[in-house]
Amino acid sequence: MIVVWVLIGLVVVLVIWMIATYNRLVSLRQQTMNAWSQIDVQLKRRYDLIPNLVETVKGYMKHEQDTLERVIQARNRAIAAQGVHEKAAAEVQVASALGGIFALSEAYPELRSNENMLHLQEELKGTENKIAFARQYYNDIVASYNTKIESFPDRILAGMASMKPRELFELDDAAERGPVKVQF
Repeated sequence: MIVVWVLIGLVVVLVIWMIATYNRLVSLRQQTMNAWSQIDVQLKRRYDLIPNLVETVKGYMKHEQDTLERVIQARNRAIAAQGVHEKAAAEVQVASALGGIFALSEAYPELRSNENMLHLQEELKGTENKIAFARQYYNDIVASYNTKIESFPDRILAGMASMKPRELFELDDAAERGPVKVQF
C-alpha cells in the first residue's frame, strides 16, 4: 500500500512540475512577443519622425537630395522588414542614413538653429534611448526564454509543446552598434 501512495505522490509532483514549467514557458514566450511589440512601437515612432526631419531639412539642403532620398528609402525598407534579423539589418541602414543627414547639417548653421530641427533632434534622441532600452529588454527576455527551453528537464516539455528558440535582436555591423548621433 505504501508503494501505491509513493507512486501517486510522484505522479502528483510530476504533474505539478509539468504544469508549473509549462506555465512559466508560456509566460516567457508571451513576454518575448510583448518585448518585440515594444521595439516595433518605438521603431514606428522613429519612422514617423523621419519624414518630418526630411521636410525640415529639405528647404536648407537643396543640393543634398541624394542624402534625403537615402533616408526615405532606408525608412521604407525598415518599415517593410519582417522578422528580427531583417529588422536589425534595416535598422543599420536607417541609422547610417540618419547619420548622413546630421553630418551634412553641420554645413548649414541656420538649420542647426532651426526650432523644428532642434525639436526633432530631441524627439529622435529620446526615441533612440527608448529603442535601445526596448532592444535590451527584448534580448534579456529572449535569453531567459531560450535558456529555459534549452535547459534540462524543461527542454523535454518545451519540445513536447513545440516551443522554439527566439532570435536575439543583434546588429551585424559593429560600427552601427552605437546609437544614432543626433547632436550638433
